[in-house]
Amino acid sequence: MSDALDVNEFVAGYLVEVEEHLSASTANLLAAEAAVRTGESNPKAIRELFRSLHTIKGLSAMVGVEPIVDIAHGMETVLRAADRAAGRLSAPAIEVLVRGLRAIEERTRALANKQPVPPAAPALLDALSSLDVAAAPPPPPPTISAEPEILAKLGPSERMQLAQGVAGGRRALRVDFVPSPARTAEGINITSVRERVGKIAEIVKVIPLSVPASDSAPGGIAFALLVLTSAPDEDLARAAAADVIRPLTVAAPAPLAVADPIEQELDEPAEREPQLRGVVRVEVARLDDALDKLSALVVTRFRLARAASDLRARGVDVRDLAEILREHDRQLRDLRGAIMRARMISVTELLERVPLVVRGLGRATGKEVRIEIDAGKAELDKAVAERIFPAIVHLLRNAVDHAIEPPAERRRLGKPEEGVIRVSCFERSNNQLELSVTDDGRGIDRALVARRAGRPAPETDAALLDLITLPGLSTLDQATKTSGRGLGMDIVRRIAVEQLGGELTVSTARSAGTTFTLRIPLTLTIIDAFSFLCGDQPFVTPVAAVEEVMEIDPARLFRGPAPGRARGGTELRAPGRARGGTELIERRGEVVPLVDLGVLFDLKPLGASRALVVRRSGAPFAFGVTRVLGQQEVVVRPLEDPLVKVPGVSGSTDLGDGRPTLVLDLVTLSGRLSSGHGGHGGHGGQAALARVAS
Repeated sequence: MSDALDVNEFVAGYLVEVEEHLSASTANLLAAEAAVRTGESNPKAIRELFRSLHTIKGLSAMVGVEPIVDIAHGMETVLRAADRAAGRLSAPAIEVLVRGLRAIEERTRALANKQPVPPAAPALLDALSSLDVAAAPPPPPPTISAEPEILAKLGPSERMQLAQGVAGGRRALRVDFVPSPARTAEGINITSVRERVGKIAEIVKVIPLSVPASDSAPGGIAFALLVLTSAPDEDLARAAAADVIRPLTVAAPAPLAVADPIEQELDEPAEREPQLRGVVRVEVARLDDALDKLSALVVTRFRLARAASDLRARGVDVRDLAEILREHDRQLRDLRGAIMRARMISVTELLERVPLVVRGLGRATGKEVRIEIDAGKAELDKAVAERIFPAIVHLLRNAVDHAIEPPAERRRLGKPEEGVIRVSCFERSNNQLELSVTDDGRGIDRALVARRAGRPAPETDAALLDLITLPGLSTLDQATKTSGRGLGMDIVRRIAVEQLGGELTVSTARSAGTTFTLRIPLTLTIIDAFSFLCGDQPFVTPVAAVEEVMEIDPARLFRGPAPGRARGGTELRAPGRARGGTELIERRGEVVPLVDLGVLFDLKPLGASRALVVRRSGAPFAFGVTRVLGQQEVVVRPLEDPLVKVPGVSGSTDLGDGRPTLVLDLVTLSGRLSSGHGGHGGHGGQAALARVAS
């Protein structure tokens, strides 16, 4: 048995830990920068940033990633000096620290990809070591009324934090908690107290104190929590199981020599006891494996249901079996929900990197841009999150590069110099997320886009979207480091619509701004779907994409002049039964194009009796099918073969008969037909079906 330690087995856990601390570091550094812009300081953000980098340095030393150790150590030195200066940082210091975070992120990415980790750049280390944070001495920190043993452990930054809180209208309090065996038996300890108090108050510092041993304090230890809050004393006492609550008075500033607060905090493990309990980190590959096994169970359920149906057709009494199948369906749905919840990540977590992206784009373009994020409690599958994030980055890049005006132009237009980009999202249903990126910039110039594309100016937002998503189209005369190569919006459309089976829309107004909206599924692997027949060929399509299932009434079909007019008053004329079986159908006073899928795929249809209505860019489109079989959960397997992948076919599934069934993306297919590419649908669909079947 070898005593040698193989650190490679710790790398996966290390990367997860570092990623979490990098996210927290980014948020705190941006908070510190926001304070710098207003001429203030943010002592709490500086201390939290220091703690994250101290942890990153320690973890990196454990696994031997010395370049990250060197960078984190240099950043620590800067932040220690900033903490002694009551949390003050200069704008140049912020820039260098941002470079440091990016350098750490690049090296962790290299380690994750099993590539050599580059050494720390000497220029970065020199820039960190040459920063003189304390060059401009801060004003004397305020005096806090407290016992000497408390004051001795309060640094200038914590005093400043208390003073800022009081100036903002909150109360500064000292809350004492004394642990005991009886409280421990009830699950009340310093960790649970911190967690509860943190929900109603801002904890500035937790200070362990030695007290005389007694019946109420058998351990001879107590904890003084210094907090800022607007909550009543009763709520605070209940949350902290507090023995004593005392107000803290913030007096006029006075110089005071104190010890290094950060070093003291790092030497006090009781205060930094982990607050999260019951959390287990699991590799995504293991969740994928569980989902694959669940997928096999779903297919087996289809086969079992088919076998029961065959027995019923032969006259066998299957009532007991049918009851078991219904219960099995419910259990499988619950199991699916449990596994999918384990795979879900918060959209807020997905968007944590967005402020740093916008900050970098603003610096690169010389524009002042503020990002606002409203993600609520929305969640989505990690696989979907990884796919959609590049599309979000492209939308942000376009907003900064194309939409937000330079400060001088915004002043001339009577706008604030600082542009605003807002990212918001919410769950539209149990299986769909709506995410929008809005800016207050110049809006999209329809005439300019039309000239660049060599086409007539679009009259609607849907037509405009078709133009700006053309591959290779750019409104810039010369490519820059951030855009101008005509790839951005085409990539957004391909990710959101073709890869994820979602929808992309745009609304814009000159000088008022632009909003791009993406509607994407929360998950991709197991979905609720409608199964239907075209002729005798089964297909499925996601429920989320279908707006309505309607009966086709021959009296509402027409091929000649439409019996009504469109919204703009233009008379509609049907294209007739050209290739693809295009007709028009009246739907609650609205004229909707109708395509018979059986005709489109050359399947010798028996005639369409139902229509599946989808909506693309706000416009409805109907597909005629022979018969709708029902709604069920299906397992979607993507089509990886490039000879199989065609627009409108997003994958295949097994409905229990052992044969592959195509999963249709009707939204994409409607877009192809609307833009005049419908002639390829039949051969493409047949080719995909043949390849999958083989």
